[in-house]
Amino acid sequence: MSPTRLSTVVLDALDAHELAGFYLRLLGYVIRAEEPDWVLIGPPDGGTGTGLSFQTEPKYVPPMWPTRRPGEQQMMLHLDIQVDDLVGEVERAVREGATLHDHQPQDDVRVLLDPSGHPFCLWRQGE
Repeated sequence: MSPTRLSTVVLDALDAHELAGFYLRLLGYVIRAEEPDWVLIGPPDGGTGTGLSFQTEPKYVPPMWPTRRPGEQQMMLHLDIQVDDLVGEVERAVREGATLHDHQPQDDVRVLLDPSGHPFCLWRQGE
């Protein structure tokens, strides 16, 4: 076994605390640590799941997805979030501040943008 392990994924934003608040509401996570320009969130009660960190970047530029023109900030990663009720969770994510993207490439996946413009996918396992 490797002596290293992935502990969190960090997303840049104009306001780390604002973006962290969105994912706290969406995922039901809790704040694990915070500083003026950085927030770490994770599952409650030490539960399993990937942590997320948010870092304030004053020159942050939202990514573009799908790729449109050379020279625009491209998407470098996105989060996949599994749900049981795709329609209901998309509606809830939008109420919390997400935007449903115009381009939807799959029937069992919905691409949304978080308040900072990062693409993320809500998906449900096929039956």
